[in-house]
Amino acid sequence: MAMITLRKALIGLLIVLVAAALGLMWLLRGDSAQLALDKTTGPRPELVEAAPQWFPTIGIAKPVGWAEGAKPLAAQGLVVTRFADQLDHPRTLTVLSNGDVLAAETNGPPQRGPGGITGLIMGYLFSAAGAGSPSPNTIVVLRDSNGDGVADQRFAMTNPALSSPFGMVLREGRLYVGNHDGVVSWPFTAGQTRLEGKPEKLMDLPGGGNHWARNLLLSPDGTRLYVTVGSASNIAEGGLDKERGRAAIHEYDFAAKSSRIFAQGLRNPNGLDWNPRSGELWTTVNERDMLGSDLVPDYLTNVPLGAQYGWPWVYWKKNIDWRVTDPMPRDMFSYIRKPEYGLGSHVAPLGLAFARGGNLMGERFASGAFVARHGSWNRKPLAGYDVVFVAFDTNGNALPKPPVPVLTGFLTKDDTTQGRPAWVAFAKDGALLVSDDTGGVIWRVMAPGAKPAAEIAAIPATPMPPAPKKDAKFIVRPTMDSDLTKPKN
Repeated sequence: MAMITLRKALIGLLIVLVAAALGLMWLLRGDSAQLALDKTTGPRPELVEAAPQWFPTIGIAKPVGWAEGAKPLAAQGLVVTRFADQLDHPRTLTVLSNGDVLAAETNGPPQRGPGGITGLIMGYLFSAAGAGSPSPNTIVVLRDSNGDGVADQRFAMTNPALSSPFGMVLREGRLYVGNHDGVVSWPFTAGQTRLEGKPEKLMDLPGGGNHWARNLLLSPDGTRLYVTVGSASNIAEGGLDKERGRAAIHEYDFAAKSSRIFAQGLRNPNGLDWNPRSGELWTTVNERDMLGSDLVPDYLTNVPLGAQYGWPWVYWKKNIDWRVTDPMPRDMFSYIRKPEYGLGSHVAPLGLAFARGGNLMGERFASGAFVARHGSWNRKPLAGYDVVFVAFDTNGNALPKPPVPVLTGFLTKDDTTQGRPAWVAFAKDGALLVSDDTGGVIWRVMAPGAKPAAEIAAIPATPMPPAPKKDAKFIVRPTMDSDLTKPKN
């Protein structure tokens, strides 16, 4: 009798294990994209019906590194070489006036995840994608002393005050660094190779969160600093009180020594640059997850003062995310802006650099923006893992056509990654530099024999009309089409 009972128990346990295994396989299968990636790009990307998920589609490309002599595939007419390698998770790049390149070796700060199954999934994803290691908290100075396109000198700058450093700008003898929880600065001049002493804190920022990177950009005249701060969550599921100051771009005024929210509703803004034709601020934004492989397209957009792009309640101007439980501000629909250009769903755009005079990328890439698409983790098939070029017209607007591949080959045919492009910046000689964080490489891209590009002419500003004279009188004369001439019913 005991043997029969034991046998039944074992059979029952086996059935439970098989059912659990089948359930796990079903969950991990996720949903596959029905649209080609290019359909979710451009000024009017195709938006499918939302398919909310309580368990995300998981598509992880395991990092395998670059073999000896291996490199990405450059677009026709371009060549790619190694500017520097054997780096530890390089992300942002800043080029100084003397040609030195600052590369931030960085990762997210130590923090407790959301817990439960979500926390377990996040931990697995970060580890599998090569993003779960502790932050090196180092800024490396890379120097090409003989002008051969290879950094032959490097200096690692460390300081106890570096905490997941990301954006870097040099202004009036000080190097400003965007830590995950604030902007700090040290005395610094081009050519320096050490960060010494205690820094000055410029401003505090909301720390950590799902999106910890804080990019920096100076205004063209150097009087203001712009700082990106991503959301703490996917759709504010932890409550809006935890999102104060997040999903936004901050503006710091050096003269007034004060900051304000410049634009908001941007789930996770990263790249920042000035459009050389229009003079507008532009950014790359990572949109929300868990609405299916075809939603929501990440984007590239201009950012006027006071702009609101809808997060967490709305995406792409008029599409409500019904998963958000917190009430939407009154009349919000009347002022939400539509993004200018879709970059593809779940491609994770990071670095942004507009083509300018002096670059060596050739006429094909003379007018537009270069974007590093870091790559998806929750889309099937995988997408991104490349550098693309978005063409712009002479009025400073993105053209209505898909992005042009510039650098590919990071993603292999068996869905592993040799590397992941994170940032783009122009070297002093005009070549395009691309940081590859999981590959530990800085790539250098150029068109052999290309002449330095001509300067891009800015669109002349339209002056404001003169103010009316004091005590001026205005006379309104109705026309035949005016309501003033129509009889009242």
